[in-house]
Amino acid sequence: MRIAFIGQKGIPTVAGGVERYVEEVSTRLVAMGHEVTVYVRNNYTDRKLREFKGVRLVHLPSIPTKNLDAISHTFLATMHALFSRYDVVHYQAIGPTSLAWILKLFKSRTAVIATFQCQDYFHQKWGWLAQAYLRFGERMTCTQTDRTIVVSQILKDYARVAYQCEAVCIPNGADVELTSKTQALGRWELKEKKYILSVGRLIRHKGIRYLIEAFKHLEDRSKIPNGFKLVIVGDGFHTDDYVDELKRLAGGRRNIVFTGTQNNGTLQQLFSHAYCFVQPSESEGLSLALLEAMAYGLAPIVSDIPENAQVVKESGIIFKSKDVADLEQKLASVINQPDETERLGQAAKRAAQEKYGWDTIVKQIMEVYQSTIEVKRRKK
Repeated sequence: MRIAFIGQKGIPTVAGGVERYVEEVSTRLVAMGHEVTVYVRNNYTDRKLREFKGVRLVHLPSIPTKNLDAISHTFLATMHALFSRYDVVHYQAIGPTSLAWILKLFKSRTAVIATFQCQDYFHQKWGWLAQAYLRFGERMTCTQTDRTIVVSQILKDYARVAYQCEAVCIPNGADVELTSKTQALGRWELKEKKYILSVGRLIRHKGIRYLIEAFKHLEDRSKIPNGFKLVIVGDGFHTDDYVDELKRLAGGRRNIVFTGTQNNGTLQQLFSHAYCFVQPSESEGLSLALLEAMAYGLAPIVSDIPENAQVVKESGIIFKSKDVADLEQKLASVINQPDETERLGQAAKRAAQEKYGWDTIVKQIMEVYQSTIEVKRRKK
């Protein structure tokens, strides 16, 4: 089967949940014997890289601004796909899927699939015009593709009520491997099990400011052990002003560490030796960082938005979204109860292993591809 992915920045993953999703799925599809193409942006993937683990990479330019980067690249990728022979074209996220109708109209034999990852228009970085366009993209995702995949039951229920769309629920995955290596920790003077970890893009809806404020309060009131640190992994995406705001809020405290974007071995070490994981986001789809933290055996502390709470359930701690005092209380409880934190971490690990294995998920995606192609052929 010939399969193409459109809408992601690129692979191999530097940062981003959609990019991790595409990397994990595309490389496994190649291992299953399929021909896979991933469209990549020149400002994300090394231009010299034409193949990654058997996946063909097609480099195309984009207009590198916050509002036009994704859609300009998606348009060019869609035009390229229009003159290519693919059995399946799989769009990622609601913004890029706004253009899926072009292939649906002119490539009737090609199965057009979309993954609905998140209601992106809730993200504070977007202005009203971009939010309106993303809502249009959501409608296209749910009404103008051959099949829609959603990553959570919450999105499945929403798609059914809002658009009468019977989407297929296939979650994101989390396969990880612990490491005993600790060399990377020395770069930030970190000690094993002596730091709180948060991983994600530094954009407003991720809620990192609430975490920084809660940690500062704990330090000021001596409710946290000496030398215990908060490690924030990630960088902004057209949000440099917000990143600067977070660093000003941290006030230069040596126990609040900004590592920037990390991947591969360094990120593996940061996950492997953290004490717990915090996700204070105001909105999410199904967070890969949260799933991976659980798979590493870290007790998750998450905001009470449904997308977080549904994943964590009894294997983590839930605090009221945007409530710094509640987050502070929950952090203090976790830090001062190491045995209970370890128990929660192991429960989280079991939950991740049982529900979110990438191999199982890719098989489910492949079933969607095959069944969609069969339906289209029967209609001919």
